[in-house]
Amino acid sequence: MMDFVLESWVSSIIEAKRFGWMMGGGNGWQPGEKLKLLFAGYNGTRNMGSDVRVEEMLRQLRHILGNDQVDFSVMTQSFERSEGYFHDTRQVLLPQIFPPFLASEVPRHHGVVACEGSMFKSKFANALTTMMIGSLGIAAAQNKLSVGYGAEAGHMDALVAKMCARYCRESLIITRNEESRGILRELGVPTELGTDTAWTFEPMPPEYGQGVLREVGWDGKTPVLVVCPINPFEWPVKASVGKLAARTVTGAYKDSHYRSVYFHNSGPEADRAYEQYLSGIAYAVNAFRQRRNVFVVLVATERLDARPARKISEKLGGLPVLSSDDYNMYQVVSILRACHMMASSRYHGIVTSMPGLVPSAGITMDERIRNLMRERGHQDLLMNVDDPDLEARLLFALERLYTDGESIAAAIGKTVVKNLKLMARMGVHFEEEVQRRYPDFPTRTGEWSWEDYLPPMHQGLRELVEQFEAAETRAPSVAS
Repeated sequence: MMDFVLESWVSSIIEAKRFGWMMGGGNGWQPGEKLKLLFAGYNGTRNMGSDVRVEEMLRQLRHILGNDQVDFSVMTQSFERSEGYFHDTRQVLLPQIFPPFLASEVPRHHGVVACEGSMFKSKFANALTTMMIGSLGIAAAQNKLSVGYGAEAGHMDALVAKMCARYCRESLIITRNEESRGILRELGVPTELGTDTAWTFEPMPPEYGQGVLREVGWDGKTPVLVVCPINPFEWPVKASVGKLAARTVTGAYKDSHYRSVYFHNSGPEADRAYEQYLSGIAYAVNAFRQRRNVFVVLVATERLDARPARKISEKLGGLPVLSSDDYNMYQVVSILRACHMMASSRYHGIVTSMPGLVPSAGITMDERIRNLMRERGHQDLLMNVDDPDLEARLLFALERLYTDGESIAAAIGKTVVKNLKLMARMGVHFEEEVQRRYPDFPTRTGEWSWEDYLPPMHQGLRELVEQFEAAETRAPSVAS
């Protein structure tokens, strides 16, 4: 019921903004002005993946459009938790009850860039998808730039899917895989193919991550296995006034309370599935470290993940747990790349480790890691969070990471370079969309290489490109 109220509320705002625009209200970009763009996303919660991808999005689009020609703002749910992020970008506080905020904030800009990875799906929260659709829909209703950048689409509940079809048909959604394009095309939403935007992220130097690992007990020699767990069964988050009342009066639903009127999925079935997931990982890691001399560390790349990480640690006698609540995104990614193997249920745990060529296996709750592993050619390193034989499958995957790490890393390197080129192509699509919406906006002229459509790359990433482009050039062709 609460989802219905929220979705209806946002829909009515979009319709009102469209009517107001038709009646002559509102202003678009005018020549001589800076292009004011609002980046709508799930930032300020110490979700490393969400913050990293937005950081690189801002860097890329500033580079393409010209820093002196743009004025960017980004949503945050906590100024404290996003402090030091998003250089030269104004941060605006996103309230828990967001429709009035969208109604007032979006029209102040010349366009919206929706930047949440899980942009169109009901798996996590219909409220989040409603916020994404609302941001894009209000901008499109006023004939402004309306772009979803690096989006993923999955199953949507009926009303949310209807909203997406109605209010995003005048937007451009650049997806990070073909599967998402297919879902959106069925809804009549314009799409182009892109990728995630975290590939170009530059963390703190390797010495930082190595130093943190030494502080928690690593000897500097033993191979390090990092595990990035989640609680995959506490989703979706849904609004419930009834649960909030019970929480206030009796203290019920304390463990499942997310924030404000929102509550995680909970109950005996979710608890059983969660325990099976935690035990499967713990038993596999324990068996693996009995076979191999490895140092194991658990990293929570989202602050909520510290809970499952600590539970697994307890099952294994007390392993180090490092949380994004204590380390910023630059530090977390440095730690991940200092490791030698990874098993992760976090998509961005895998993505941000890949430019460091860390061999990784995925334990997935949805299509994001599945699509990435398929792209890498590593379906044998993919498991589902609810696999009844998770322990055996993960142990097999860990053995593969240990024995075949070099070949796995080579496939990872090729995938990184491929995605860098896709990310550059996204920049081209974005520049063309700016020109379509605002033909007088001064974009770059002349010939540009694909690398010119990326934010400035650090030396390590440039060397990776040179290495794997050279390998591709040397590869013999196959006669047809």
